[in-house]
Amino acid sequence: MAKTVTMGDIAKILNVSIVTVSKALSNKEGVSDEIREKIKQKANDMGYRCNVAAKALRDGLTYNVGIIIAERFIEVGVSYYWQLYKKVADELMKLNYYAVFEILDLSDEQKAAVPKMVLDNKIDGIIVLGQVSKNYYDTIKKVNVPVVFMDFYEKDSNQDFIVADNFYSMYLLTSHLIEMGHEDIGFIGNIKSTSSIQDRYLGYMKSLLENNIDLHRCAKWYVSDRNNDGKYTSFDLPETLPTAFVCNCDKVAYELIDKLESKNYKVPEDISVVGFDNYNFLKGNEIGITTVEVDMKAMAQTAVEILMKKINNIKVKRGIRQVSSKIILKESVKNILK
Repeated sequence: MAKTVTMGDIAKILNVSIVTVSKALSNKEGVSDEIREKIKQKANDMGYRCNVAAKALRDGLTYNVGIIIAERFIEVGVSYYWQLYKKVADELMKLNYYAVFEILDLSDEQKAAVPKMVLDNKIDGIIVLGQVSKNYYDTIKKVNVPVVFMDFYEKDSNQDFIVADNFYSMYLLTSHLIEMGHEDIGFIGNIKSTSSIQDRYLGYMKSLLENNIDLHRCAKWYVSDRNNDGKYTSFDLPETLPTAFVCNCDKVAYELIDKLESKNYKVPEDISVVGFDNYNFLKGNEIGITTVEVDMKAMAQTAVEILMKKINNIKVKRGIRQVSSKIILKESVKNILK
């Protein structure tokens, strides 16, 4: 039988104290970042496995983190938030934490009910993925465990928010369409539903303004794809169409392409389409959409790092942290200057 690797074994090889190894593996203060990473790498190489039950009893922690996602955002296997949840769960697992997944139904959100896992003291912290109502947000930020919010923000400098760089990324994406000769550019998304969509719309608008494109003309091609609570709704195409559409996400971009093709329009030959997220939503032989790739792994790492510091009472500078994204050029945009 293979010998169980202990913190003492790691300490002996690296010539450090067991206390230093314990602090490093628990993400506690008192260890430099360089030594912490060295200890974690050696522990991984040696096959060290933490006894979570014993550690929880000793430290007074559960080693569980609650992950809350509103039900309107969840489609297992294909949704952006499902992919983001898996990234967060992976990062937690690296720290010997378990993700306790909870889908927030509309009734509990409207009632601003405190999650049962908080009331039952089953978790050490919470990560909220995706926009929630203001009332629910106000409830969650007051619970007796640390909280981090992902992919949206509120006007509150005392909380921690992790977001993609929605404004600048959509500004660049719209600018790419303009560089390809497009000036009649529509936008699909409800700007009242989430802070992310609103920022993407503002990035789109900045690009139009910067290039002296008539905002009033483009406004007639604004299409809402969901209600103000963020639930997807069916949308109709405008009577007259622009040469290009900017969509707030890839899911909506593919739905738009289906609607255009049903009316015998081809993408990109007749109309160009861009999206946002760059996650795998392909159902068959659809063309690749020019889009923005969100660094979900970096978002997850940042959220988990901040939450762990808060759980371990390490001082954290509060506020919004933006994670950079990048433009991915595919086949859905036509250069109409040629």
